Amino acid sequence: MPRRSRSRDQVEGAAEALRLGATLGRDLRSTRRRLRLTQNHLAARVGITDSRLSELELGAGATAPLELWVKLGIALGRPLAVGFSRDMAAAEPADAGHLAAQELVLRLARAHGRRASAELATRPANPAAWADVVLADDRIRTLILVEIVNRSGNLGADLRTTDRKLAELEGLAVLAGGDGTPYAVTGGWLLVDTAANRALVARFGELLRSRFPGSSSRWASALVEGTRPPQQPAIAWIDTRAGRIYPLRWRT
Repeated sequence: MPRRSRSRDQVEGAAEALRLGATLGRDLRSTRRRLRLTQNHLAARVGITDSRLSELELGAGATAPLELWVKLGIALGRPLAVGFSRDMAAAEPADAGHLAAQELVLRLARAHGRRASAELATRPANPAAWADVVLADDRIRTLILVEIVNRSGNLGADLRTTDRKLAELEGLAVLAGGDGTPYAVTGGWLLVDTAANRALVARFGELLRSRFPGSSSRWASALVEGTRPPQQPAIAWIDTRAGRIYPLRWRT
């Protein structure tokens, strides 16, 4: 029977378990020494061998039962919940998914020599009016608006907002040129590839297609490969976990 390859979650989970095991092991060793406990004494208190305790202190505790770590924490006067109860997701910004999408677009822009601005105020007098990412391609004298949509709570309003931002960038295009000759302005959406957004496309595909008539393939290629973007607004998918931007295939 062919061996099944491990998923990304399995690989990352195993690596994170090793890191956590190493961290716990260091804390275990330093706390034991601070309390002047021998390995023999501590091992006897929790019901394991000296060699097993030594392995844990050296970082080989990724697969140790949770019950054992709880016992060790109690024996050391450092209950496990005190040191390891923090939710990892709580340490991330609330908009971490959106930031990851911006990070991918900005990283690609840098690779292609494009100037990039995130959270750019399209109306400087009104800081509330901003664009997710604006790219300036000096080779083709074009400003490119990239709007990242995690989930649309009001599709009509989101479409109108994008139209407004494109219009406002027309005013900044003269400044981008620097010589009085304005840059061209184009842009589009990157839909985060989620079940909710796929349902949105399935239900309102004709509406989105009419508002984003530009080639999705050219739009994705413009961001990924640095090629010329379509002149008309376009839409494509973005998957931050996989680090991919790819075309949206319309239903026929």
